[in-house]
Amino acid sequence: MVRNVETGRFERSLSALTAVGAVVTAGEIYFEHDKASFGNKWMWVPVVLGPVGAAAGIAGFFSQRAAKTLLPIASLTIIANGVQGTYLHARGIGQKPGGWRNLRYNLEMGPPLLAPLLVTMVGGMGVLAAILRREK
Repeated sequence: MVRNVETGRFERSLSALTAVGAVVTAGEIYFEHDKASFGNKWMWVPVVLGPVGAAAGIAGFFSQRAAKTLLPIASLTIIANGVQGTYLHARGIGQKPGGWRNLRYNLEMGPPLLAPLLVTMVGGMGVLAAILRREK
């Protein structure tokens, strides 16, 4: 396995890790957004993209063609949604009482500012998997 990583042959493994990461993050996002009663319709998007990323990751594990086509498309969509989520969370912090002037309190009590960037890491793993070579 170490030799595969050293030679850039990590496509299948990283595809599988992307699938697992997508499921875990989608589950966590669901529970966090459920606490907020899905007050914004955009809160559903990362929950729906989780299974899409998982399916693309699984497909990429079994098929090189899927790893080079389906996985990067799903992963880039997840990255875009993570960047959008960061914007929406920043906007949510600004809408709390005191906005950005009350930064410490609103960071603790408002939407987690950097949490959407964690889902972009899952998307990044999928893009990286598509770039790497397949294990032998």
